[in-house]
Order: sequence, then structure tokens, then C-alpha cells
Amino acid sequence: MTATKRAKPALTLSTLGIALDLEPMEAKLVPTLPAEAGWQFEPKWDGFRCLAFRAGDNVEIKAKSGKSLSRFFPEVLDNLQSLKSKTFALDGELVIPVDEELSFNALQARLHPAESRIKRLARETPAIFVAFDCLLHKAQHPILKRPFLDRRAALEELFASADGFSLTPFTRDPSVARTWLSDRHASIDGVVAKKLDLDYRAGDRAMLKVKTHRTADCVVGGFRYESGSRLVGSLLLGLHDAEGRLHHVGFTSALSQSEKPALTKRLEKLIAAPGFTGDAPGGPSRWSNERSAEWQPLKPKLVVEVRYDHVTGNRFRHGTGLVRWRPDKAAAQCTFEQLPPPTKFSL
Repeated sequence: MTATKRAKPALTLSTLGIALDLEPMEAKLVPTLPAEAGWQFEPKWDGFRCLAFRAGDNVEIKAKSGKSLSRFFPEVLDNLQSLKSKTFALDGELVIPVDEELSFNALQARLHPAESRIKRLARETPAIFVAFDCLLHKAQHPILKRPFLDRRAALEELFASADGFSLTPFTRDPSVARTWLSDRHASIDGVVAKKLDLDYRAGDRAMLKVKTHRTADCVVGGFRYESGSRLVGSLLLGLHDAEGRLHHVGFTSALSQSEKPALTKRLEKLIAAPGFTGDAPGGPSRWSNERSAEWQPLKPKLVVEVRYDHVTGNRFRHGTGLVRWRPDKAAAQCTFEQLPPPTKFSL
């Protein structure tokens, strides 16, 4: 008679002494990095924030929301199981390097119901767990209450020799950290500052972060009306490629209510197809789920300077901030060359 294979016991609070629904420590957005001593600065990576747990043969990856990411990243589970330490809890980020740069689109492609697709992508574009904090290491009590300096030492011991992982780099020199915010470091979202004597405060904004903000001059290639209104709700932004085609790259909705009536009239006088001659705006998406899917194409006459934080696949990841109108700028001058070139993935 064939023995029935026993299911692995689930990870529990009693197994690790840490709740699997623990909320990661957060960072408060500030305009500048602290200049005094006693801080460690780390890149803010462009990935999925998560906590990784192991108790014996059982491993789990939890998103910041508390949902499990394990089935979507089987290669990361295998890497976690390959570590010599059998008991740990880690804070980190899942990233996927593609062509030597980080791809947020590749991460999003993993959140798919088909197991066959997930396994194929895991082989073609394997994810890496970038570790930046240790909450439990070895057969000992959780170390959340210990200073970050001690937790970093535990992290370095754990990752002394490990494949499929990266230990996030750091500096304690604020002048070096400020260089990470420059345009040539396009793979990161900003810089996180952590006090060396800080304990791990789950769910609290106990760290500091400075976001990377850049500006670009963009053509207004179209606009959308507000939902249920005939006033402009957002401007659709475009940049020219080397062949002169105008591609939709994002939007800005940073428009004051008082200026909308006059701006709407100005835009309506310029309505003319096609608006964009390359990639055009699509239907409802995470960018336009509160607006009509319909958009109005414009003659390429208007240019605006916008502030953005990150570019993914030649598009602004989030909505941009309107800095100013640029009547002095020709639409043809608004090209992709303004955006920082992709930087090689390096950890």
C-alpha cells in the first residue's frame, strides 16, 4: 500500500514567533535627506515590496497587502529553500532585471491565473529577492526590537553566500546618497534613510524617503473630459521618437478648477485627428479608471513641462505634475531623448 504523502504544516505564528500578516515598516516622504550622522541610505528599488518567511521546509512570500505572492514566483521560493538557514523572516523587494534594467511590467505579468504561464516566465525572466532587513535569523527569537545596525549584520551573515538574491547596497554618506537621486540612476525610485539605532516598527512610517523627481517637456496630444462634465479632466502627453512619431506617454490631471473653463475652450479649438501618430491612449486602465475611455485628439500645438517620478516601458508610471506651460518650446523638440537612458541593473 502506497503511503499517503503528508502535507507540509503551514507556517504559523507559533512556528516563527512572527505573524505572517505582519505589516512592513513604511517610510515617510520628505523633501531632503538627513545630513547628520547615524543614518544609513539605501536605494528605493522599483519592484514588489514583500516579506519572506521560512520555517524548515515551509516558505512563504507575502505582499505588503498581506496577500501571498508565492504561487507567482516559484523560482524565488526555490531560492529561499536553498539557503542554509532553515528559519528566517526577511523584508525586501522582488525585482526582475530584463536586458540589464529593471522591468516593472515583467513583475505585473506574473500576476496571472495560468500556472503554465507563470512557470514559463519564471524560467525566461527570473525574479530576484533584494533583501534589506532581517526580522528573524537562525533558531532564535525575533529581532525586531534590536537596532537596525544589528539586523543589517544578521542579514549579511545570512546572505554570505546565496544565489538568486541580492543584498541591497548602502551608504552612510549623504553626499553619495544624493548622487543616487540624479538622472543617471534611472533604475531606482528614490532613496530610503534608516536610523542605525531604529527598531523594526511594523506598519509605522518610521523611515524616511526622498523620491526621484524629474521633469520633461511634452506635447499635449489630446485630452479627456471629466466624468459627467464638459470640462477638461486630464491632458494626454506625448513624446516624439527618432522617426518623428508622437507616442502617448502618460497624463496630467493637475489642473485647477478655476482654469478649466478657459482651458477647455482653448483645447476644443485644437481638436483634430490623429493626435498621436505612434502609440495612442487606450481604453480604461489604471491611469483612467475614473475618466471616460474616450479622448479628444489635438493638433500638436501645445507643450507643457511636467514632473514625473518613474518611467516604465517608455511611459510615465504614475500621473505627472504640471510644472508650467511652455509656449517657447516647439512640439518637435519634445523627444524621448529627455528621459534618462536605461541604467544597467547593478546590485
